[in-house]
Amino acid sequence: MRNRFFHSILTTLTLLAFSSVAFAQASHDLSGVWISRRDGKTVVDTNLRPPMTPWAQARFDAAVPTVGPRVIAGKENDPILRCNPDGIPKLLGVPQPFEIIQIPNRMLMFFEHNRHWRTIWMDGRKLSEDPDPAWMGYSVGKWEGNTLVVESTGFNDIPWLDFYGDPHSDAMRLTERYRRIDPDTLEITVTINDPKAYTKTWVNQPKLYNLKRDWEIAEHYCVIDEETAYGDAIRVPAGQSGNTPK
Repeated sequence: MRNRFFHSILTTLTLLAFSSVAFAQASHDLSGVWISRRDGKTVVDTNLRPPMTPWAQARFDAAVPTVGPRVIAGKENDPILRCNPDGIPKLLGVPQPFEIIQIPNRMLMFFEHNRHWRTIWMDGRKLSEDPDPAWMGYSVGKWEGNTLVVESTGFNDIPWLDFYGDPHSDAMRLTERYRRIDPDTLEITVTINDPKAYTKTWVNQPKLYNLKRDWEIAEHYCVIDEETAYGDAIRVPAGQSGNTPK
């Protein structure tokens, strides 16, 4: 009886050890389709936003978002209404899923929203100090323990950081930290360093994403004819009537 008891304990401990090793190995594998738990809420925390510089404040004051208390129906000017790319980090807050694909020297992120994609270089290269401005920036990543740290520069200043009109400049340096906290949960933390736009570093709370093992990325494009038709049929009439479209 005693031998059977100890054999049972040994078996349990062995299984736990193998499970721990397997998850530790999987922690460096972020492949799969992920979706935000926040149902389309922004990945940056506006309540933690540092004071804006005069340059950023002027950009913010001129922004008319499609959501939130500053909406003016029919007057919205979010760059995405012209089918411009959302950019990073805004894409991390959209309600549609994204897929991560890892190959030896890079990580690819494919976003269902407007079929955007980005490359994160994992081959040990240094972050470029003067890259050409791009919608998704220029990104390099490395593992620090079980956390993937992604550093990005080289953004153009057209996209907003979120849906509410918070701007960023072409001097923005973005740090993303990806950590797989269990097999089906990914944690992403975004930190924004943009001295042209904000007087301090903008440190945001971690956001959680669920793994969808049997999902596929669907086709979702921004079509300018559809955006124009929607504006003519809904946004502009709503603004003229004083009602805000939902």
